[in-house]
Amino acid sequence: MQFGMIGSGSWATALAKILTDNGNIINWFIRNEKNIAYLQKRRHNPHYLGSAYFDTKQLHLSCNLEEVVAKSDALVIAIPSAFVADVLASLPKDAFNSKKIISAIKGLMPQNNQLLNEYLYDNFTVPLCNYFTVLGPCHAEEVASEKLSYLTFSGKDEPTANLIANNFKTEYLNTIVNHDIIGVQYAAVLKNIYALGAGIAHGLEYGDNFLSVYIANAAAEMAAFCHKLVWDKESEEEQRSINYSASVYLGDLLVTCYSLYSRNRTFGNMIGKGYSVKSAQLELNMVAEGYNASKCIYQANGLLQVDMPIATAIYQILWEQQPADEGFKSIEKILF
Repeated sequence: MQFGMIGSGSWATALAKILTDNGNIINWFIRNEKNIAYLQKRRHNPHYLGSAYFDTKQLHLSCNLEEVVAKSDALVIAIPSAFVADVLASLPKDAFNSKKIISAIKGLMPQNNQLLNEYLYDNFTVPLCNYFTVLGPCHAEEVASEKLSYLTFSGKDEPTANLIANNFKTEYLNTIVNHDIIGVQYAAVLKNIYALGAGIAHGLEYGDNFLSVYIANAAAEMAAFCHKLVWDKESEEEQRSINYSASVYLGDLLVTCYSLYSRNRTFGNMIGKGYSVKSAQLELNMVAEGYNASKCIYQANGLLQVDMPIATAIYQILWEQQPADEGFKSIEKILF
């Protein structure tokens, strides 16, 4: 299986490292020709994960997206969700015919509150059977330093999901496979919102006791949303088989809320300390997916009507200019 990588940020770089460490040669789309030249000469990404070095013989680097797609059997899309439409806009409508798509995106497309699979179906007619996700409690920085991590690959075609997962399995990376392709994506979106809230709580100087109760309630809220979301999409037996305490759900929520590597937690911490959203964005200089996600989930929940007081409070802080301390006073009252 010939892999292609779309994206050149920290997570794309980490996934490229995993694939090449496992012996794969990859086609890698990087928009900036200067970055391509730097990587070819210095053997590492000029902007992200400088400790991750590559054997350049395993890299076919190109700023021509259509060429990378054409040469690849399976394409990993690892760019912030807000930029997906712009990046893929140049491709012909049949570009992904017969290709396997692996989403490494932890966000919704803000233009229409869509998951990536929904956008790809509408714009490129990619069927769900050719779509897979790679998600879970895994930080790019820890992959770069080869600390043991776990990733979950989800897809309706489980044999192919296992085949894809095996290409990512290394001494420092364990892989898990499940079928809950919709639920895992929404869990990844929600955990970024809750992690942003955890950062706000830290910035407001709440302690570990409060944070533990906050995360426990966030986990219950996330499970309730995902459960209702898949109610009409999965059989009752398949619904019962979903374990919301598994690493791709609860594990990812925990690490994103607690870890100092978490950009959403960092972004939230600045909000809690009094930064404006714009100032926090400029200071972070990276995309915190939880910001756009909070609005997307708030709008999407207008139809589902799940009781989500924590996600709603974070949305109001970020988008309706509610003072952070007032928003968390409302959260205090509903925690149990």
